[in-house]
Amino acid sequence: MRAFRLLWLLHRWIGVGVGVVLLVTAATGFLLLKKKDWAWIQPPVTVGVPGPASALRPLQDVYAAVFALGLPEFRVEEDIARIDFRPSQGVHKVTSKRGNLEVQVCATTLRTSEPRPRASDLLEQIHDGSWFGNAMHAFVSPVAALALLFLSLSGYWMWLWPKWLRRKSRVTEATR
Repeated sequence: MRAFRLLWLLHRWIGVGVGVVLLVTAATGFLLLKKKDWAWIQPPVTVGVPGPASALRPLQDVYAAVFALGLPEFRVEEDIARIDFRPSQGVHKVTSKRGNLEVQVCATTLRTSEPRPRASDLLEQIHDGSWFGNAMHAFVSPVAALALLFLSLSGYWMWLWPKWLRRKSRVTEATR
């Protein structure tokens, strides 16, 4: 019974210690699952003007269209975190490094959308721990994942062990 008590104590204190990390991960994970449903998390994709691949404008023109907006988040090429091209919609989604801002640019006409905040990038950084720093991402998140595995296995064991003991004692009493 001493091993069971030790396991129970470990299970309880690891659960308390890792609970906050798991709550944050679960909450941000849920919001990331719903990001395409809620525009405040990720702006919906605007549809560009359809056309053949030969009508697509070069990337330097997409840069120029975004820089022409005069936004402080988009001054030079280094301000751009990434450009996602959506061929089915004919749109480039240009995301800033600072401010989590997104501008969508039609791939053929270079018409730009209104700049919109993109909370999904911040949520992803919080979810994977990188927002809190390298130590969180490299050490705390993997430890929390291993702790969750331990909590799951020890929880099932603590739930099944007494049932197994009761069944074993019933079988022993029945054979007497």
